[in-house]
Amino acid sequence: MADITATRLVRYGEATGRWVLFATVLGSGLAFIDSTVVNIALPRIGHDLNADAASLQWTVNGYTLSLASLILLGGSLGDRYGRRRVFVTGVAWFAAASLLCGLAPNVQLLIAARVLQGIGGALLTPGSLAILEASFEPADRSKAIGAWSGLGGIAGALGPFLGGFLIEVSTWRTVFLINLPLAAIIVAVAWRHVPESRDPDAAKGLDVTGAVLGAVGLGGLTYGFTAWPAMGPTSPVVIGTLAVGVGGLVGFVLTERRSRHPMLPLAVFRSRPFVGANLVTLAVYAALGGVFFLLVLNLQVVAGFAPLPAGLALLPATVLMLVLSARAGALSERIGARIPMTAGPLVVAAGLVLLSRVGADATYLVDVLPGVVLLGLGLSLTVAPLTSTALGSVEDRYAGVASGVNNAVARAAGLLSVAVLPLAAGLGRGNLTDPAALAPTYKIAMLICVGLLVAGALVSAALIPGRKPARKAPSPVRVHCSVGAPPLHPRS
Repeated sequence: MADITATRLVRYGEATGRWVLFATVLGSGLAFIDSTVVNIALPRIGHDLNADAASLQWTVNGYTLSLASLILLGGSLGDRYGRRRVFVTGVAWFAAASLLCGLAPNVQLLIAARVLQGIGGALLTPGSLAILEASFEPADRSKAIGAWSGLGGIAGALGPFLGGFLIEVSTWRTVFLINLPLAAIIVAVAWRHVPESRDPDAAKGLDVTGAVLGAVGLGGLTYGFTAWPAMGPTSPVVIGTLAVGVGGLVGFVLTERRSRHPMLPLAVFRSRPFVGANLVTLAVYAALGGVFFLLVLNLQVVAGFAPLPAGLALLPATVLMLVLSARAGALSERIGARIPMTAGPLVVAAGLVLLSRVGADATYLVDVLPGVVLLGLGLSLTVAPLTSTALGSVEDRYAGVASGVNNAVARAAGLLSVAVLPLAAGLGRGNLTDPAALAPTYKIAMLICVGLLVAGALVSAALIPGRKPARKAPSPVRVHCSVGAPPLHPRS
């Protein structure tokens, strides 16, 4: 692990330590909660801005694309130029982009502002955990990171309630505008109480070429698959952007092989468990990306739920993960990760089979809650051992890289899922806010997600060790995660 230097170290029980924890929890929560509540707002956005299916997909994916593409670079910038400085810059950038989102007169400007939001998220998200690791005394770091993850899970549970409430009593624009006062509080607290820190061993060069090629690759694939339903597979635009996407990803891999300061050292993929953990992450979070994009839409557009109850529909799954994730992590320490990582996706798949039946006459207790409970139980089994395996299957010096890779894979999986699932489910030129078009698309998409989860279970059975990893993952031992979020884990 690289030596981490800070101007001063704080203790968990002192006032400054609590302020540091407050700033990092609120900052990381700002980025994650915004991505979840926007899904609740999609029907209103589609109606108010006359947005078609592709525009609604890009409202979600514009943010995820820039975040997934730049999150590793954001962590490197913090290590080199100062974690507090980059974190505060990210929060301020995020707030400015949120203002543009809230004032956007049309969906095109909204999408552009969402891309800018993702850049801010890429700057602040990796910095929150890195600040905790660098700011607290070594004896208090596990407590601080455990509190961060637990409070982050609670914030994730409250986000849909807040978003649904704001949309019902006001307008979807308040979902973005509320970020401004929260960001002002974070910046003020961070500048006053968070010590600055850098990694003296950080690479002197930045892998800008790798970041650009990664963004081009993901962006080309996302645009091509999103445009496919309206333009057709033979469209020069679709063929061209998909080709650019493939070329960008190939160029990214070649660049990482040759770079003196690679953003993604390919040596980590020599570990079979690491490869397996990230393939499982790809399958599971692709399924989850589709579920959380389409379920809330379906509940409002097809089943007739109001925004608030639709946003709260997944709350039981979040609560189950908060309660059970630590126990699942302890179980995987005793028996190995293979069994829980195989069983967990299968339990989630069973829940999605139930949720695929949610239609026009659905009621929450009978048609939604049983599937949500299975979703929460399955994710509780899966997430903690998945994180532990991803971090514990590489050398200590690559632990931070493994953390970033696993997070980026999860976000890229959700990005591509939102782009591909409506196409694969046969939406065609239909509109996601039209009940007649959405109902069959939703059901087929849920069954595709079931297939992805089964594939993830099979990968776990084949590639994940059946015994405890040789090296334990870094702290915290307790892993909490909000439903639909990438795994929570520390940087090193």
